[in-house]
Amino acid sequence: MSLQLHGAVGRGAFHRDASLSVNDGDVLAITGPNGSGKSTILHTIAGLVSLLHGTLKCNDDIWDAPANQMFIQSEKRSCAVVFQDVRLFPHMNVISNVAYGLRAHGVNKQQAHAQSLEALSQVGLHSFEFRAPHELSGGEQQRVALARALVLKPQVLLLDEPFAAIDTGSRIALRRLMPEVLATFPGVTVLVSHDPADVESLANSHLAL
Repeated sequence: MSLQLHGAVGRGAFHRDASLSVNDGDVLAITGPNGSGKSTILHTIAGLVSLLHGTLKCNDDIWDAPANQMFIQSEKRSCAVVFQDVRLFPHMNVISNVAYGLRAHGVNKQQAHAQSLEALSQVGLHSFEFRAPHELSGGEQQRVALARALVLKPQVLLLDEPFAAIDTGSRIALRRLMPEVLATFPGVTVLVSHDPADVESLANSHLAL
């Protein structure tokens, strides 16, 4: 089982060739200078940007193939993204934020909250379910965003510079936690980062742009 992208990605006037193949259980780190296309690759995998040409496949499912006019919408891909800006809903408490995706997919409230509690425990926030986002530190908010992604049990987990916007202490603690979390994640992980420490501590393969 794997994620494969071979073709060209881009938006506006920017485009670049891209080729990657990642197997289940592996973590691919994508690094490069600003403007090199790191986030564009991630957004293409997520379905937020279309391929210019080529093919994007997850296992045996084609997610994007412009030549064949095939494009699977982002909400129909088994893919979850943790952005640099956490994008939590400020009017919802932690448990409701984590359960949001499950509820949107029709999971009943009791089951969604039970699964969300498990995900929160996985990221070290087992007693935080009734707190509001503004009551959390930046690192804690990022953990909630990670739990919200993991609770969906996606085939592909995308991490877009997840440590960049948090303070140094929170970054160190979260970087220590992440290998344990990713070791239990059965799917494909793609990490975008500027920090060599992220690559060293989390990834087992590396694509430099």
